[in-house]
Parts: sequence; structure tokens; C-alpha cells
Amino acid sequence: MEKNSATNQSTRNKRRRTARRGLAAATVVVLAALGTVPAVAQQPVGAAESTHTLAARDRGDLLSLTPVADLGRADVARFLASGGMATDTVRHGLRAYRLTYRTVTPQGAPTTATGLLVLPKGGPHRLDLVSDTHGTMAHRDYAPSVSEDFGRFAPYLHASAGRAVAAPDYLGLGKGPGRHPYMDTKSSVTASVDMLRASRTAAQRLNRPLTGDVYASGFSQGGQVAMALGRALDNGADRHFRLRALAPVSGPYDIEHAEMPALFDGRVNDISGIFYMTYFLTAQNRLHPLYKDPSEAFREPYAGIVDDLFDTNHVEEQIIPALPGTLKELLTDDYYRQVQHPTGALLAAVRAQDGNCAWKPDVPVRLYSSSGDTDVPIANARNCAADLAEHGVKARVVDQGTTGHNATYMKSGPQIVRWFDTVAARH
Repeated sequence: MEKNSATNQSTRNKRRRTARRGLAAATVVVLAALGTVPAVAQQPVGAAESTHTLAARDRGDLLSLTPVADLGRADVARFLASGGMATDTVRHGLRAYRLTYRTVTPQGAPTTATGLLVLPKGGPHRLDLVSDTHGTMAHRDYAPSVSEDFGRFAPYLHASAGRAVAAPDYLGLGKGPGRHPYMDTKSSVTASVDMLRASRTAAQRLNRPLTGDVYASGFSQGGQVAMALGRALDNGADRHFRLRALAPVSGPYDIEHAEMPALFDGRVNDISGIFYMTYFLTAQNRLHPLYKDPSEAFREPYAGIVDDLFDTNHVEEQIIPALPGTLKELLTDDYYRQVQHPTGALLAAVRAQDGNCAWKPDVPVRLYSSSGDTDVPIANARNCAADLAEHGVKARVVDQGTTGHNATYMKSGPQIVRWFDTVAARH
């Protein structure tokens, strides 16, 4: 689910230094300041369309295409190496573009979203496409189409190997309007499918048409999205795209039976657990009636600040110090027990995100994870593999050992590129 810590990137380091200077005062100062940034509701495309469902034929319409990066092969290799990633698969430079396109809100109303399209310099004229779905991001500007940050490692890696890459920002991140419906798998899938459609149009305009073959990958939150997207494509979500392989990394595929229990037995570290749970509850409450007032779930003073903390305009260096050290300090006694043993609306919200491994892919699947991951425990991948096995699919779980959460992607990414190469050679 990745708290988006790109510690090796100079842009992030500068941002962190700025944030730390702003946090030099006590945490209480941060708490007092939070009310100054207003929450933003999810906004539709236009007033004339706001009461209508976007026609299926219009979803994915490309509204704008903006160049955001132009790198040579050596530049790409340096960028990937700065994050500790192997660079032996880097064969090409790349050009990257921000796409703005039509999609729908979780309620089905018209809206827009943005995403990153990356094309290799060189390689075949017609390109296979990698769908890369990113991990948890609190601030909208960390999205792939906006910042050359952690969210660009995977797109640059795959594009430099010779494939086009479509990396959606999701709703409410990047330059899209509104707030991000965090861990709402359904809307992440619609935004991802529509990003594929917009990428098809953009690639055609840029004279690098797509073959229609899709290789789906994603990290953390995006690992879960990749599994759900694969299922949607396999079920014919768009006739132009054919799923060829699935390689998600460290996805929270089983929140009910793996991720949430791990909050209480030490498998998830406290900082990450508090961050994810607060983000999840505040976002899901906008979609499901989890509580009428934040004070039902959160203790004071946190009840008064959690919604503003996760408004997509705060960085982690502001959010984490403003939260307590343990879930017991964060949640009321009743809600602490609810999270331990979910029932009712909370259980329904959790189950709405689970179950994305309970199907039979007609393509090869590999699940990448790490025993040392204390953000998304490897039990998620093992439970996913078990669900797939029940449907007649044997999916290998690649355990990266003692590697931490973000580093799991850095180690897995080049392995996935090589595996995609092998799969593509069979067609």
C-alpha cells in the first residue's frame, strides 16, 4: 500500500526538508493548522453533465496530452539506479505524457482523471502495453503524471524495456478533481480501464499504435488494483485489449483475513498501520456509512483533524506526526474492537475490496512479495495464490526475503520485465 517514500530522489528529499522545517514546532501546531485547507468534493466534468451517467462510449475520451519528460537511455538508467533498481533491462530512452481523460466517480457521475503514458524511443513501431497501477499516495502531486518520484520508477522501467506504459493517477490524484476514494477498488479499475482507452488514442496520435496486448502489474494498493483490472479485462471490459500476463507486487489482496489481523499481531508496523487505517476509514466513510461523526471512530483530538489530514493536500511528513503512536490511542474503544473483529458496514466496506483473486485467469500469473514486508504482509500474496488455486490456477509467489515494502518493488520490477519478455516471446 506504499506510503510513497522515495528517499533516494532529490525532488522528494527537497520536499521532505521543506516539510520538516515546517514541522519543527510541536505536533500541536500542525494540528491547529490543518483546518486551513478546505476539503474538496468530487466534481463532475461539467454542470450540464452532472446529473447524467457518462455514456460508455465516452469513457476514456482523451481530453488533453501534455509532454512531461524526455529522457535518453543513460538518463533512465541513472534514475532507476538512484532508487537501487537493476538497470540491465534498460534498452531505450523514453518520452512521457500526462493524459487527461473522461471517466466516472464511484457513484457513476462524469468526471475527469489524469495519468502517465510513457513510450520508448525505439523498439517496435506497434507497442504492447503495460498497465502499471501505483501504491498509496497521500498528496496528489506525488502521482505519476505530476512528479518524477516513486510513481515513475515502474513506468520508466517498463518503457525503457520497449513497451508502452499506462499509469493512471486514479481519481482525485494528479490533476484530477476531488478527493481520492482510497482503496475503492471498483473506481480504481474504471479509472484504469479508461486510462488504457485514452492511452490507445494518444499512442495513435503519436504514431506509436498499440497492439492491444496488455501486461498488468502494480505495487501495493496498485497490486490489488492490477488483480481486479486483470479480471475486468479477462471479462471483456474493452474489446480492444487482451490480457497477456499478471504480475502484481505486494498487494493487500485480503484485507479481512491478512491485512487487518496483521495490525494487531506485529506483522504490520505501527506507523504504517495507523497511516493506512486512518486513510482507509476516512475515505471509505465517504462511500459507505461507517460512522455519522468522526468522534464515533476516532478519539480527540484526532476526530477533528483526520478528514483534513487526508484531503490530498498534505504530505506524509505532516500527516504522520499529527497521528498518535498506536491504534489504541487513535480509535475509540468501540471502533478499536470493530477493526479487530469487523462487522456491519465496516465488514461490508472491507469485503467490497477483497475477493479479487477468486477467479480463473487465462494468462500466467506471478505474485511478488517479501517475508520482511511490514506494510503489506506476505500472507496477502499467499492467500491470493490459494484463491487462484481453488479456481484451477497455479500462481507462483516470489518471496524477496527480508526486503522491506518499497524495496520489494525495486527488486521485483526488473524481474517482472524479464518475465514479461519471456511471456511475450511465446506469442
